[in-house]
Amino acid sequence: MHIIHKRISILFLLPFILIGCSSDSNSGLVGEGNTHMDDVVHFDRSLGKFVPPVDLITVGAINPDMTFKNGEYLENNVHTRWAEERLGIRIRYNWTIPDFNDAYSNKLRIELAKGNMPDIVTARERDVIQDMIDSGQFMEVGPLFDQYASPVWKKAMQEDPSVWDPYQRDGKSYAIPILDFGYATDPLLWIRQDWLDKLKLPIPRTIGELSKVMEAFANEDPDGNGKKDTYGLTIAFRTTPSTWMGDSSWIFGAFGTVPRQWNKAENGGLAYGSVQPEAKEALRVMKMWVQKGYIPKESERFNETQAADLFVSGRAGIIAGPYWMFGWPLPGLTVHSPKAVVTPIRLPSGPSGQIGRRGTLPINGAILINKKMKHPEIFFAYQNYLFDHYATSTGEFAHGFAKDYDWTTVNGVLTKDAALIPGGFIRAATYTLTFDGARIPSKVIKEIPVEIASVLLSQADASRKERFTGPPTPTMKTKWELLLKLEQETFQQILFHDGSEGDFDAFVSKWKQYGGGQITKETNDWLSGK
Repeated sequence: MHIIHKRISILFLLPFILIGCSSDSNSGLVGEGNTHMDDVVHFDRSLGKFVPPVDLITVGAINPDMTFKNGEYLENNVHTRWAEERLGIRIRYNWTIPDFNDAYSNKLRIELAKGNMPDIVTARERDVIQDMIDSGQFMEVGPLFDQYASPVWKKAMQEDPSVWDPYQRDGKSYAIPILDFGYATDPLLWIRQDWLDKLKLPIPRTIGELSKVMEAFANEDPDGNGKKDTYGLTIAFRTTPSTWMGDSSWIFGAFGTVPRQWNKAENGGLAYGSVQPEAKEALRVMKMWVQKGYIPKESERFNETQAADLFVSGRAGIIAGPYWMFGWPLPGLTVHSPKAVVTPIRLPSGPSGQIGRRGTLPINGAILINKKMKHPEIFFAYQNYLFDHYATSTGEFAHGFAKDYDWTTVNGVLTKDAALIPGGFIRAATYTLTFDGARIPSKVIKEIPVEIASVLLSQADASRKERFTGPPTPTMKTKWELLLKLEQETFQQILFHDGSEGDFDAFVSKWKQYGGGQITKETNDWLSGK
């Protein structure tokens, strides 16, 4: 497949356990002893590590994008060896679990109910993070961050202070946001350029032109196998229309709203995107696409990876997803279609010329610290080093996370070519406690191939970020899950079954009646008091 294949080098580091100080500072040390004894621990300035080594207890999710080689696994790999050798920190896992169908979040809730939490917990899913905060088992982290975080980490966090909002209670922070690159999951369209060329079609610029392209992709045998087995567009619609891969928020955006989030209203307040009249227009068009076979009916049950699999298997011509798809999973298309050409294109405009997509805050979860942890500064030593070095691509991380994993040398020449790396390319940064090592939001532009960045940034104004970033409101705590279920079932019934536009109107009425109206008031009260 002819697609740009420059891997994103994401680096994170940190000074020594000189928390809150630069790498060459001599202040902020933590004493001596062992982290799970009554003694204090000792950080050796001259070695830049804990002596003797200390334990950091956690739990872990084995995510779909995680791959291993050399007999390694999450509990024992190049990252855990690095942490012990470089920093004197032994990362120990109470348990790990493959993260399919919310398995990690469900396991966390079970252990949370038992009060069986490790030193630190990192999680991505917002609801389980809120559950952990509300359990009272985790400490306030604001003062710890102020005391121990390195200047590099603090400066990165200041790029968008709203990332702290979801984890606050009465002005105090109970989780540290895991920073991500800007535009981390903002969707752009990936299209089979070779199919366009074969069928002599131009790149679609409007929803109307896109509909014509999808019709051809579904009906004119673009793969040349003589069968009617291809689709125009693949989407993930199992749980939400607004998601990180197989996204369809941009279709709603073409009509003037972004679903499953709070958007800025014309009066300056907050309005929930899924109940706006524009959402009904988007559903009408999408239903037509499903009925005509442009979108598979199975999309109702597709999660993100299943939607991507349809594209990677060569059966769909378009998928919406983030810029980093050029690295995973799109290269898998070469297995089925060695001559495939994939091109990122701009989102099409709607009937009134509007363009919109889900925008993403530069956040990818949170870190929670157990109240029982005697030495939380150990974690800061780990994460500071990653911010100071990996996030800034300096020192040992100048080329990537680990030699012979995400980079190597051949005859003294640096390369990131997967074919030349012994055992293949492995993004070992996924093994880190915060999923990607450490990321500074504004450095994203340096990590994206130019051809992709130009497409993404050409529609930067189309990104619509979630406007309600606070903790759950009182009514959200009791009604939100019901309202989300009502929304998803209604949308699925309209798109994939015999639901009508009238069902949308009934849904909006019920949504307001069942708590949505009160939640709208509460979110706007939060906005006015922020």
